[in-house]
Amino acid sequence: MKLWIDADAAPGDVKDIVYRAAIRLDIQTVLVANQRLQQPANNPLVTAIRVEGGPDVADRHIEAHAQSGDVAVTADIPLAAALVSKGVAVIDPRGVEYTPENVGERLSVRDFMDQVRMTGIDTGGPSAYGAKEKRAFAATLDRVLTRVLRGSHPGEPGRGNPGRG
Repeated sequence: MKLWIDADAAPGDVKDIVYRAAIRLDIQTVLVANQRLQQPANNPLVTAIRVEGGPDVADRHIEAHAQSGDVAVTADIPLAAALVSKGVAVIDPRGVEYTPENVGERLSVRDFMDQVRMTGIDTGGPSAYGAKEKRAFAATLDRVLTRVLRGSHPGEPGRGNPGRG
């Protein structure tokens, strides 16, 4: 199992939580971005991949390399939809887990809001990222990693721990 981070827009708090989880659970973690990233000191489990600049290049890299049984962190709903269809557990930085049951609806809402914005209507943006969102992300990450390491799927009880890595 690998933990993939769409790192271009991931808040620093999210990265810090992921770095600690990588050490605690011995999980290979890959940051993917189209900009230079600072890897955490003293954490050999975290690697950074810098992709070429351009729209969705980091997303395409993660989609091409993530495999069923991996976990990904992204706020990009089209990427989340593609990963969920591959059997990857996906969490957004605010602690929402994308599942086969909800990702289609979230993608539809996102597309609708894009169309509304194209008409010139200001829909605002997401609220500020704060302590509440940080706690929700940490709790969801812990729950999802525990479930994936036990080899179960969303909504399914664990089936024992087949091992890590």
